[in-house]
Amino acid sequence: MSNRIKVSLASALISTLLAAGCKTNPTQAAAPGKRPPIPVTVATVTQRTIPVEVHAIANTEPFSTIGVKSLVSGQLTHVFFTEGDYVHKGQLIFEIDPRPYEQAVKQAEAALAKDAANAQNADADAKRYEALFKAGVVARQEYELKQSIFKALDAALASDRAAIENAELQVEYCHIKSPIDGRTGNVLVKEGNIVKANDVPLVNINQIHPIYVSFSVPEKDFQEINRRMAEHLPVKATINGDESHPARGKLIFADNTVDPATGTIRLKATFENTDNRLWPGQFVNIVMTVTNQPNAIMVPSQAVQTGQNGQFVFVVKPDRKVEMRTVVIGRTVGNELSLTSGVQPGETVVTDGQSRLVPGAEVQISKTSAGAGAGQ
Repeated sequence: MSNRIKVSLASALISTLLAAGCKTNPTQAAAPGKRPPIPVTVATVTQRTIPVEVHAIANTEPFSTIGVKSLVSGQLTHVFFTEGDYVHKGQLIFEIDPRPYEQAVKQAEAALAKDAANAQNADADAKRYEALFKAGVVARQEYELKQSIFKALDAALASDRAAIENAELQVEYCHIKSPIDGRTGNVLVKEGNIVKANDVPLVNINQIHPIYVSFSVPEKDFQEINRRMAEHLPVKATINGDESHPARGKLIFADNTVDPATGTIRLKATFENTDNRLWPGQFVNIVMTVTNQPNAIMVPSQAVQTGQNGQFVFVVKPDRKVEMRTVVIGRTVGNELSLTSGVQPGETVVTDGQSRLVPGAEVQISKTSAGAGAGQ
């Protein structure tokens, strides 16, 4: 076949194809695919009574702290406990060398015995002179002199007895006992050292049964707390790492002034602390139940998102399309939030998958959050 014939056939084929293309109807082109439903997790908006709680970071304090001092001077001869031991009220914990004070007791007793003998003799003289005076044998002056000598020696006896009691008290002070039940700290003066009366503490003892937990609350929350102070509001303290077993106590004290620098007021709660979980100086998280709020509208906290115009939720309508609604948060209760506006009880909100949603998007409910009952 000649080249001229080949060119003619090729031109005819191209013309045919172009003609066929020109006859194609643009309206017959394939429509783009419909966007599939977006899988989401949902929960149902509920309504119930919730506790009105105050949350704060608190510091534990000993119920009382005693710095044990010696009331006498002398050598510290014995320490009867190990640092950190729990001691009981009246338990012997230190001993100061008592021998100098025991000698003082003996000296006072000897002085008493001497004055007692002199007083006995003076009493006999006074009685004899009384009889002689009545008989007119001796002058009144001699009689009154014997009476005054006896009275002076009788007063000396009273002074001697007081001196003995004081000396015995000094001996008792040599045996230092714990004034409270509590936990001991470091022994600040070691055996063999000379201590002075009412000088530095020998040891500090913290009473931790019960124990204080001290925290501050905003001034705006105090009005309701103040109204219910007499009820000893319940307080829970949670320790980092052991949140599932909160310690339980009660509110017992509110400071008498608001701190003008922070706008807060100081409160204290007591905890029995029988298991020694709370320790002086420890930081804990406090939850105090002030009252109860009825008919609160609740949603899981993960349902609430934050956008440019504030906080919002996606509500799933009956046609499985979502609607964005602005909400106002009231209180936090565990993993839930109470909302004061935006949703109604029984509605369904999205709790997972919001990042792919836009208003009007169709969703496929793949899972319902715990606590939600409707919406599937």
